[in-house]
Amino acid sequence: MVAGPLSGGGDLPDVQSVLDALDDKDCRRIVEVLTEPMTAKEISEGCDMPLSTTYRKLDLLTEASLLSERTVIQSDGHHTTQYEIAFERVEIELDDDHNVTVAIQRRPESTDERLETLWAEVRKET
Repeated sequence: MVAGPLSGGGDLPDVQSVLDALDDKDCRRIVEVLTEPMTAKEISEGCDMPLSTTYRKLDLLTEASLLSERTVIQSDGHHTTQYEIAFERVEIELDDDHNVTVAIQRRPESTDERLETLWAEVRKET
């Protein structure tokens, strides 16, 4: 299996992680519910699934590069994490040599979104 091109940059996700996430019915339900950025609690309520399960599925989707997370700083000083869909299209292809490729098409990021992504990467490393 081979990872295919990603539009909009970023690291190539592991093909198996993308397939595993798309094969999971709870993960697909989360993708259906995420029509706008939402917190884990909002997703949990929207999907009618336990919060612990929701976090596990959000991790699967994030590791597969199908969701992105961003920190929202609130005026009371508390921070919250919101999740949103990180793709427009996922294509899985079997070529003539029987290699499986996965291509994830992303929408172009705005300057603000690129800054959020950079901040999220810095946060992960601290």
